[in-house]
Amino acid sequence: MGTPVNIIVGSHVWVEDPALAWIDGEVTKINGEDAEIQTGNGKMVVANLSKIYPKDVEAPAGGVDDMTKLSYLHEPGVLQNLATRYALNEIYTYTGNILIAVNPFQRLPHIYDSHMMEQYKGAQFGELSPHVFAVADVAYRAMINEGKSNSILVSGESGAGKTETTKMLMRYLAFLGGRAATEGRTVEQQVLESNPVLEAFGNAKTVRNNNSSRFGKFVEIQFDKQGRISGAAIRTYLLERSRVCQISDPERNYHCFYLLCAAPPEDIEKYKLGNPKAFHYLNQSNCYELVGVSDAHDYLATRRAMDIVGISAQEQLFSRMQFSGLLQPFFILEISILLREKKLIHQFQKMTRCDPLALEDALCKRVMVTPEEVIKRSLDPLGATVSRDGFAKTVYSRLFDWLVDKINVSIGQDPTSSSLIGVLDIYGFESFKTNSFEQFCINFTNEKLQQHFNQHVFKMEQEEYTKEAIDWSYIEFVDNQDVLDLIEKKPGGIVALLDEACMFPKSTHETFSQKLYQTFSKHKRFIKPKLSRTDFTICHYAGEVLYQSDQFLDKNKDYVVAEHQDLLSASKCPFVSGLFPPLPEETNKSSKFSSIGSRFKQQLQALMDTLNSTEPHYIRCVKPNNLLKPAIFENVNVMQQLRCGGVLEAIRISCAGYPTRRTFYEFLHRFGVLAPEVLEGNYDEKVACKKILEKKGLTGFQIGKTKVFLRAGQMAELDARRAEVLSNAAKAIQRQIRTHIMRKQFVALRKATIDVQALWRGRLACKLYECMRREAAAIKVQKHLRTYQAKKAYTHLKMSVLVLQTAFRAMAARNDFRFRKQTKAATAIQAYWRCHRAHSYHKMLKRASIVTQCRWRGRVARRELRKLKMAARETGALKEAKDKLEKKVEELTWRLQLEKRKRMDLEEEITKLQSSLQATQNKVDETNAMLVKEREAARKAIEEAPPVIKETTVLVQDTEKIDSLTAEVEHLKASLDSEKERADEFEKKYVEVQRISEEGQRKLEEAAGKVHQLQDSLNRLEEKMSNVESENKVLRQQAVSMASNKFLSGRSKSTVQRSSESGHVISGDAKTNADPHNTSSATREHSEVEDRPQKSLSEKQQENQDLLIRCIAQHLGFAGTRPIAACIIYKCLLHWRSFEVERTSVFDRIIQTIGHAIETQENNDVLAYWLSNASTLLLLLQRTLKASGAAGMAPQRRRSSSASLFGRMTQSFRGTPQGVNLSFVNGSLVGGVDTLRQVEAKYPALLFKQQLTAYVEKIYGMIRDNLKKEISPLLGLCIQAPRTSRANLVKGSSRSLASAAAQQALIAHWQGIVKSLGNFLSTLKTNHVPPFLVRKVFTQIFSFINVQLFNSLLLRRECCSFSNGEYVKAGLAELEHWCYKATDEYAGSAWDELKHIRQAIGFLVIHQKPKKTLDEISHDLCPVLSIQQLYRISTMYWDDKYGTHSVSPEVISNMRVLMTEDSNNPVSNSFLLDDDSSIPFSVDDISKSMEQIDVSDIEPPPLVRENSGFVFLLPRSE
Repeated sequence: MGTPVNIIVGSHVWVEDPALAWIDGEVTKINGEDAEIQTGNGKMVVANLSKIYPKDVEAPAGGVDDMTKLSYLHEPGVLQNLATRYALNEIYTYTGNILIAVNPFQRLPHIYDSHMMEQYKGAQFGELSPHVFAVADVAYRAMINEGKSNSILVSGESGAGKTETTKMLMRYLAFLGGRAATEGRTVEQQVLESNPVLEAFGNAKTVRNNNSSRFGKFVEIQFDKQGRISGAAIRTYLLERSRVCQISDPERNYHCFYLLCAAPPEDIEKYKLGNPKAFHYLNQSNCYELVGVSDAHDYLATRRAMDIVGISAQEQLFSRMQFSGLLQPFFILEISILLREKKLIHQFQKMTRCDPLALEDALCKRVMVTPEEVIKRSLDPLGATVSRDGFAKTVYSRLFDWLVDKINVSIGQDPTSSSLIGVLDIYGFESFKTNSFEQFCINFTNEKLQQHFNQHVFKMEQEEYTKEAIDWSYIEFVDNQDVLDLIEKKPGGIVALLDEACMFPKSTHETFSQKLYQTFSKHKRFIKPKLSRTDFTICHYAGEVLYQSDQFLDKNKDYVVAEHQDLLSASKCPFVSGLFPPLPEETNKSSKFSSIGSRFKQQLQALMDTLNSTEPHYIRCVKPNNLLKPAIFENVNVMQQLRCGGVLEAIRISCAGYPTRRTFYEFLHRFGVLAPEVLEGNYDEKVACKKILEKKGLTGFQIGKTKVFLRAGQMAELDARRAEVLSNAAKAIQRQIRTHIMRKQFVALRKATIDVQALWRGRLACKLYECMRREAAAIKVQKHLRTYQAKKAYTHLKMSVLVLQTAFRAMAARNDFRFRKQTKAATAIQAYWRCHRAHSYHKMLKRASIVTQCRWRGRVARRELRKLKMAARETGALKEAKDKLEKKVEELTWRLQLEKRKRMDLEEEITKLQSSLQATQNKVDETNAMLVKEREAARKAIEEAPPVIKETTVLVQDTEKIDSLTAEVEHLKASLDSEKERADEFEKKYVEVQRISEEGQRKLEEAAGKVHQLQDSLNRLEEKMSNVESENKVLRQQAVSMASNKFLSGRSKSTVQRSSESGHVISGDAKTNADPHNTSSATREHSEVEDRPQKSLSEKQQENQDLLIRCIAQHLGFAGTRPIAACIIYKCLLHWRSFEVERTSVFDRIIQTIGHAIETQENNDVLAYWLSNASTLLLLLQRTLKASGAAGMAPQRRRSSSASLFGRMTQSFRGTPQGVNLSFVNGSLVGGVDTLRQVEAKYPALLFKQQLTAYVEKIYGMIRDNLKKEISPLLGLCIQAPRTSRANLVKGSSRSLASAAAQQALIAHWQGIVKSLGNFLSTLKTNHVPPFLVRKVFTQIFSFINVQLFNSLLLRRECCSFSNGEYVKAGLAELEHWCYKATDEYAGSAWDELKHIRQAIGFLVIHQKPKKTLDEISHDLCPVLSIQQLYRISTMYWDDKYGTHSVSPEVISNMRVLMTEDSNNPVSNSFLLDDDSSIPFSVDDISKSMEQIDVSDIEPPPLVRENSGFVFLLPRSE
C-alpha cells in the first residue's frame, strides 16, 4: 500500500473506481494526506494516500505467469495481471502453487490435446506455462514418489468452469495412469457420465445461477502400486436437504421435480403428475421454467444418463415413482384438507406400496411410550406439517444417497488401493440480498475450507522462507478461527443455539435472534443491524453477510420419526424397503431429534478429515462475466470472486510476511542504478544487494540464498528512489542535449558565413578562368585541324597496299586447294580396298571358331553325362537300405507292443495285490474292533459281579467265562500277528512289483526313443531318396534331350553340373528312358565312381551354408564402397539358385545372423555396418528378383518349366557374340547387375526380401533413435540456457571479458550437438551407408531439433525473449555451417527442416515489431507459422535486453479474429509440432537412389577362398 514516503508527484498509481473496481492514473499534486490523480480515462480524482496503490510501469506487456513475481502484490496488481493475460487467451495463472483459471467461454482445444499432455508429463512445476495439467502432474508425482494421497480442491461460483476443470484433471490423470476401458468406457468417462444424473437431483436454480450445485462432490481416483488407475469413487457431502420443502422466490427446487412434471404424457399419467404450480413444494416460488432450457429434453437426457451409469429400467421406474410421490400429497397446506383427500393418499400408497392406515397414522399421529401404556395422539396442523416436511427430506436424502451408491458401483472401486488423488468440486461463497439458512451453511463450509487454504498458504510461505534460510519466526499468522468458533463452538456457537431453539416447541426466530444478540454482543465478527430485530451480520473472510433468521428454525428441523421409518421399512416394494432398512431396537422406540445444522457440521468435519489426510492442491475458477461470453472481463465481478475464493486472503497472508521476492539478478538489474559504485566494485551478488538496501536505509528486509525478500511497501519505496535517480539522470541528459543543440546552431551559422565568403571569391576566380580557357581553346582547335589532314593522307596510302596484298594471297590459296582435293580422293580409294580385304579374312576366322567350339563343348557334355548316369545307379542301393530300415522299424514296433502288454499284465497284478492288501487290512481292523468290544464286555462283567461272600456258585461261572474270554483274546492276537505278517509279505511283493514295473517303464521309454530315432533316420533317408529320384528325373530328361539333339546336350551339361553343385534339385517322377549306348557308357562310369566315397548333395549344401554363415558373422569390411558381406551373400544365393527353390533354410539363417549382430543397439558402428550390407543386398535383390507366376502350379507345370531350362540357356549361349566372353565362367558373375536376367523368385526368396526390408527399416530407426538420445540432453541444455544465463550478473571491469566467456560456455552446447552430428556422419561414411539413407537420417534429426526447440519456445516464456532469440540464432548458425561442410550429398534438405524455429527466431530478433502489420508477419517474416503459433509467440514475447514491445494491439486483435474463425478446425488449433518417427522411404526409393553395383571382382574372404565349394566366388582371370 502506498505511503507518503513512496508516493510522489508523477508516480503511477491505482485508485478505486466504482465501475471498474480499480483504475490507473498519475499523481499530479499531493496535498497533505490527499493526492490529485489524473486517471487513464481523463478524469481528475482526489483520494487519500492510504487508499491508493503504486503501479508497476515496468511490468511485462503480457503479464506474469506467477503473481508472486509481481513487483506489487496487491488487489489492483492481481486484477490487472489477470485481465492482461485473459485478453491474450492465457486463462491460467499461478499464485505460488495455486492455480487461477479464468473461464474463456470458448473452445481452446489446442491447449488440451495429447501433445500438450506429453509436454507437461514429468515437467518441473513452474517450468512451463501455467496449466491445469501442471497441477495434476504435481499431485500425481507427489503421490508416486512420497506414497501419500493428494487432493485437488476446485472451487468457484457456478459458471466459472469447475466441471470442465475437473474433466481436464481426470483426463490428464487417466493419461498418466490410464486403465483399459471397461465395456468401452474409461474411468474418467464413467465419472463424467454421472454428472447429468447428479446435476438433475443435486442442482437447483439460485439467485445468481440457473444450475447451482447444492452439494459437495469429492471424486476419489484410486491408483495401484504401479501408479495406474485402479478405480474411482464419488463422495457427496452437505446436500441442502431443506430446499426440498422450502424455497424462496425467484429460486427453484431441485431440477428433478420440474423434469418429472415435463415428462411425456404417458409418464405424467402413470405418476399422476401435472403442472408444477399445483404442488406446494414447487409453487412457493414464481419461477417454474428456465430461459433457454427445456425440461422435457433434460428429462430424456437424464434417463439416458441413468442408463449409461448402470441404473436398470426397473430401478429407474421405482426412483421416478418415489420422487413423484414426494409431490403427490403435499400440494396443500392444511392437514384437514389432507385427511379429506383420500384419493391422494391412495395415490401415494400405490407408489410406495405402504399400508394406507399406517401411512395416515404416520403423517397425522404420534405414538408416546410410557412405562404404563402406549399412547397414540393426533397432531395439530403445524405438527403434521413439520412431520410431513421431515418425511420428505428423509426420503429425498435416501434417494440421493442411493443414486450415488449406484454410480459408484457402476464405476468400480479398488478396496486394496493405498493411494488416491481426490478432486473436490463444491459450491462457493454466497452473499445475496436475502441470505437464509442455506447461505449460512454454505458460507460456514467455505470458512472451513478457507481455514484449510490459509494454513496451506502459510505452510507454503514457511517452506519458501525455510528454503531460503531467512528468519520468519516473528511473522504473525492470523486466520479465521474466531469466525469458526462463532459458528460451531459448543455450547455457545450459533449452530448449538439454533439446535437448542429447535428443541423447544414455542421458540420462534425472534427469540432465537435475541439469544444471538445477547450471547455475541461483544464478538468482533458478529454485528447486530440497527434497523432489524431478527437479522444478524457475520464478518466472513470474503466480507460481511447479512442473514435473515425468519426461516432458520424451520429449515434446521430434521426429526427422525420412528413411525416414518417403520412405515417405509414395511413397504411391499423392495426398492422402498431397501432404502429404509430396519433400525436397531434401541433407536426405534421414539422420535429422535436431529438438525440439519448439526448433521451438516458432522459431514463437513468428515470432509475436512479427508482433506487433512491428503496433500492439498488448489485451483480457483473465475467467471469473468455474467453474460457467459468470451473476451469480456468485468473487473468488479472478478474482484468479488477473488475475495470469495480466498485469493485475496492468500495475498493478505503473503503481505504479512515478505510479499516481494526478487532474485539477486533481477534486483540488481532493476535497482543497481541506486548504487553504481556497488556494481562497479567486485562484490558478490548477495553482498551487493545488501549494500544497496542498507544504503537506502531500509529495515526489515531479508537476504536469502538466491532471493531478496522485501516487506510490504519497500518495493514502492525503492521504485520511488529509483524514479528520483532516473529523473535526475534524465535532467542531466536534457541539459547536455540542450547544450549540444545550441552549439550545433552556432556551428551552422559560422559555416554559412564561410560559405558566402567562398562564393564571392569563387566568382572573381571564374572570370579570370574564362579568359584563360578561351586562349587554350584556340590552340586546341589548331592542333586538331593539323592532325586531321595528316591522318587523311596516311589512310589513302594504307588502302592501296591492302588491295595488292589481297590479290596475291587469293592466288596462293587456290593452288593449295587443288592439291588437297587430289590427295583426299586417293586416300578414299585405298581405304575401301583395305576394308574389303579385312572383312573377307574376318568371315573365314569366325566360321572356323564356331566349328572348334561346337566340337569341344560336345566332348565335355558327353563326359558329364557319363558321370550323371553313374550317380543315378546309386538309387538301387539306397532302396535296399530303406527296406532294411523298414524291417528294423517293424521289429522294434513289435517289441514295443510286447513291452506294452507286459506292462499291462504287471499293472493288473499290482491292482490285485493292492485289493488283497486292502481286504487284509479290513480284517485286521475288524479283529481289533471285536477285541476292544470283548475287553469292554469283560470289564463290565467284572464290575457287575456280586460280592464273593454271598454267591459262591456264580464265582465259578464268572471265572470260567473270564478264562474263555482270555483264550479267545489270545486266539485273536495270534490271528492279528499272522495277518500282519501276511500284510508285510504283500507289502514286499508290492514294492518288488513296483520296481519291476518302473524298470519296464524305463525300458519302454528307451525303446520309444530308439523308435523315434529310427523314424527320424527313415525320414532323412526318404528325403535323400526323393532328392536322388529328382536327380534321376532330370538326368533322364537330359538323356532324352541328348538323343534328339547332341548340340543341346552339350550346352546343358555344364548347367546341370552347376545345379547339382548348388544342392537344389527340381522334383519330378523317376522314369528311365535312355538309349542303349548311353546306358552302356553310364555302366562303365558307375563302376569307376563306386570306388570313391562321396558325400550326398544335401550334406555338401549344409556345409557350404554353415561356412557362409560363419563367414558373414565376421566383420568382412568393404571393397571400395561395396560391402563384401552383402556381395558374397548375393553371389552364393544366386549361384546356388536359392531364389528358385520351394523350400530352403539359408534365408532364415542369414536373417538370424543379422538379428543377432544388431542386438546391441548402442553400438552405432555395428548398426551402420549392417545397414550398409542390408541396404546393398536389398538393392541387388530388388533388381534381380521378380515374382514367380508358377509358385503355386501343379508338378506337371514345374516339370515343363524345368525342362525348358536347357532351352533358355541355349538361347543365351546362341545370343552371345563371338568377340565377347560368356556371362558364366566357373559359375561366377561377370559384369554389373543390369547385365543379368531377372530370376523368377519363389515364396522363400520373396519372404526373405520382405524380412530384409523390415531389417533395413529397423536398423535405420535404431540409428536415428540413438542419435536422438545422444543430442536430447544437449538440446535440453540449450533450452535451459536462457534460464541459467540470467542466474548470475557480472560486475566490475571484467564485465565484457566474463560476458564473452559466458557466451562461449553457452555456445558450447550447440557445438556439442554439432560434434555429435559430425561423429555420427563420420561413422556412417566409414561404413559406406548409402548417401540416400544418410540424408533421410539427418533430415529427421533436424526435424526433431526443430520440434523440440519450437515447442519449448511456445511453452516456456523465458525462452521467448530477445536475448534467447540471439542465442538460438547463433546456435542455428553453427548447424548451418555443419550442413555446409557436410555437403548436399549427406545433409540434403536437413537445413530446410528447421524452418519453423528459424522463422520464429527471426521474428524474435527483429526490431520495431509494433510497426509490422499482420500481412507482413504472416507472409514475409513467418509464412510457415500458423496464426495460432504467431499469436502464441507475439503474446509471450518479452524483450529482456532493450525493453521493446511486441506487435501492436491491432495485430493481436486481428490474430484473435482469425483464430476464432478457425476454432472449429482441431488441426489448426494445435500450435505445437509433432515429431515424425515414421520410416521416410521405400524399397523403390532406395533402388532409384543407388547406383549400379558390380559384384564380379569382389575378393572372397580367407575363410572361404580355399574351399572348393566356393570356387565360383573367385574373380575372373584376364
